[in-house]
Amino acid sequence: MSNDLPKSFLDQLREMTVVVADTGDIHAIEMVKPQDATTNPSLITAAAQMTQYQEIVDETLLEARKDSGKEALPADVVSLAFDRLAIAFGMRILQIIPGRVSTEVDARLSYNTEATLEKAHYLISQYESHGISRDRILIKIASTWEGIKAAESLEKEGIHCNLTLLFGLHQAIACAEAGVTLISPFVGRILDWHKKDTGRDHYPAIEDPGVLSVARIYNYYKKFGYKTEIMGASFRNMGEIVELAGCDLLTISPALLDELQNTQGELVRKLDPAIASQSDIAKVTMDKATFEAMHAGDRMASEKLDEGIAGFSKALVALEELLTERLIKLEEQVVATV
Repeated sequence: MSNDLPKSFLDQLREMTVVVADTGDIHAIEMVKPQDATTNPSLITAAAQMTQYQEIVDETLLEARKDSGKEALPADVVSLAFDRLAIAFGMRILQIIPGRVSTEVDARLSYNTEATLEKAHYLISQYESHGISRDRILIKIASTWEGIKAAESLEKEGIHCNLTLLFGLHQAIACAEAGVTLISPFVGRILDWHKKDTGRDHYPAIEDPGVLSVARIYNYYKKFGYKTEIMGASFRNMGEIVELAGCDLLTISPALLDELQNTQGELVRKLDPAIASQSDIAKVTMDKATFEAMHAGDRMASEKLDEGIAGFSKALVALEELLTERLIKLEEQVVATV
C-alpha cells in the first residue's frame, strides 16, 4: 500500500504549466516559490505602502535625490526614482525565483512606439548595470499596435517582451507575428466585461468567456507553430485556472495559489498542443489595417484595452504621489537631524 500523499492541484499544475506569481509582495513570492514573477504599477504601489518594504522605497528615493542634485525639484527626483523602484523590486524578486521577472513600461507611453523603445532600453540598461542578464527580464508593454511594433524591434535586439492588456485574438496574432516572447491575455477582466454587458452574474468555468478566449489563442498558436508563449493572467477564481491547465504559463495571485495548494484530487489537462494542432482554424494575415478593423469590431477588447491603460496610468500617478510625499518626509527628517 502506497504511503504517498495525494498531490495538490498546484503540484499537478506545475507538471504541465509554468506557474508565475502575480504580485510585487516579496514575502509572498518567497512563500510560493514560483518559476517566474510579474508585477504591474498597481502591485508595485501596493507593495511600496507595506512597512516591510519601506527601506527599499527610502533607499531608492535618497539615491535618486543624490543623483539629481540638491536643487532638483521633488517631481524630478521622483521621476528618476520611479523606474528605479520597479528595478529594485525586480532585483529582489530575482534573488528568490529561478526564472524571469516582468517589468512594465509606463502605460502612458502605450501609443508611442519610440517612447516605449526608449523606456525599455533604459530599464534593460539599469538591470544590466547591476549585473542582471537581459535573459531574466521581460519588458512588459500594452498590446496596442504601437506597443507591438516596439516589441518587435526589441525582440530583434535580444530584449524579451511580455505583451499585456491583451483581450482579443487580433492582438494575439499580431504579437505572434512580431516574434514576441510572451503574451498575457486577461481572463478575469474579459469575464468582468461580459458579466456587466449581459447582466449575467455567473458563468461556469467551462463557459467563462475569458477561459474560452485564452483557449482560442492557445489553439491558434499551436496549430500554426508560433513560438510565442501564452501566460493566462487576471484570474477571478480557481475554476478558471483549472480550465486552463496545460497553458504555457499562468500568472496567479498568492490567494489563488494557496487555494490550489490546499485542493486535492485529479487535475485534468485541458489545453494540449497535440489536440490543438488538429483544430480546424483559418489563418489570419495580420497588418495594421486588419488589426485596426478587428479591434474596432471587438467592443470588449477595445473597451478593456482603453480601460486597462487608464487604470495602469492612474496607478502610476498614485505611485508618483506616494513617492513625492515620502521624499518630502525623508528630507524633513534630514533637516531635523542637522
